[in-house]
Amino acid sequence: MADTSVYENPLLSRYASREMAENFSDDKKFRLWRKLWIALAESEKEMGLNITDEQIAEMKKYADDINYEDARKFESEVRHDVMAHVKAFGKQAKKAAGIIHLGATSCYVTDNAEVIIIDNALDMVLKKLVNVMDKLRAFARKYKSLPTLGFTHLQPAQLTTVGKRATLWLSDLEMDYVSLMNLKETVKLRGVKGTTGTQASFLDLFEGDGAKVRELEKKVVEKLGYTKVYGVTGQTYPRKFDYNVLCVLSQIAQSAYRFSNDIRLLQHMKEIEEPFEKHQIGSSAMAYKRNPMRSERMGSLSRYVLSLPINAAVTASTQWFERTLDDSANKRIVIAQAFLSVDAILNLYLNISENLVVYEKVIAKHIAAELPFMATENIMMECVKAGGNRQELHERIRVLSMEASKNVKVEGKDNNLIDLIKADDMFAAVKDRLDGILDAKNFIGRSPEQVEEFLSAEIDPILEKHKVLLGESGEVRV
Repeated sequence: MADTSVYENPLLSRYASREMAENFSDDKKFRLWRKLWIALAESEKEMGLNITDEQIAEMKKYADDINYEDARKFESEVRHDVMAHVKAFGKQAKKAAGIIHLGATSCYVTDNAEVIIIDNALDMVLKKLVNVMDKLRAFARKYKSLPTLGFTHLQPAQLTTVGKRATLWLSDLEMDYVSLMNLKETVKLRGVKGTTGTQASFLDLFEGDGAKVRELEKKVVEKLGYTKVYGVTGQTYPRKFDYNVLCVLSQIAQSAYRFSNDIRLLQHMKEIEEPFEKHQIGSSAMAYKRNPMRSERMGSLSRYVLSLPINAAVTASTQWFERTLDDSANKRIVIAQAFLSVDAILNLYLNISENLVVYEKVIAKHIAAELPFMATENIMMECVKAGGNRQELHERIRVLSMEASKNVKVEGKDNNLIDLIKADDMFAAVKDRLDGILDAKNFIGRSPEQVEEFLSAEIDPILEKHKVLLGESGEVRV
């Protein structure tokens, strides 16, 4: 049972997945530290240093058996987390105690581990991102031809389709996908660089042989499953990488925020709703309410993520010379919470996008209330084809439109423009054809074709590339 007497992080208790939470756990971090120490010792042995197979075997024996209590006791004495874990590891692997962390600085384990954890987190984000894209792809195809009111300035504009609008959400995510994949291409380990990045300690170990130092770094990085390493660093990997990471997470949050706002507006108009469970309560006072709580939560979490890149920008800007430690406490909070937030956002996005409820009759009703105004030019041009005077027709439609507008806005009645046009002799030539002219599908342009062209050319190839990742659903715990 949770300890209710102290603050509990809601990202862990309410929103993010366990998978993402475990990725940023101390257990994963410290296991990576031991993996890094083993990789370094193995590589140093392979390069000729006096390290035995027995020492390596003993380190591997305790690779995942971390003696946390010993580490905590050592840290309370030395006030240094890395050295506390060096001592704790050495207490278990006694024969290897003298060669653990040989030649390394703290950032050998902390920074290389952080990059790996971030890289793993990016993979988790990628998986959920493409699954959201897959849900929206299905939704866009299903409703590619369903007319709906388009809005500019939040005022009724030309018609679009429900599916075409969904491609706007998808297009945002496609841009995020490209940014994420570009970021993945830039992932590099800090490597084996020593205290200020000069590799001086390793040069000493290999008696001035720089080629061996270069080979050592290559071996270590490959043992960790990577090929890329920063060519130069100070004590840490460049903190601008963290800024780049947060910018990509911010982009995803921006897209989700935009989607969530659109769904909230559509739910207000009763056209499209997010899922609402049988026993869900919308309001403690107003029992009839169906609040879009999932979309609201997406917006709330997204707003937090949008605020984080500036934090990383300040950190990157204030790295004095080879490094300063004022990034450490900050990074423990910001990076993990950014990923936990985006994980929660994508969980919500998945849940909403695969369970959207579309009310087609409400959409049609809203179209009917506005379409007569939008169709006036079409009606006028058909009358001109039948021999009417364009200027006279234009003036008459203007007058009738003002009368219908008054009927809607002042009297609170339905739009009666079509009835007024039917009763006017000037429009007798089209009186019997008005229903055909007013078919909403005449006003959606190439929306259905655009949906298919966009999905086929841009979205389908992405999802085909990542098809092994598809099939996820979004879970909302509370």
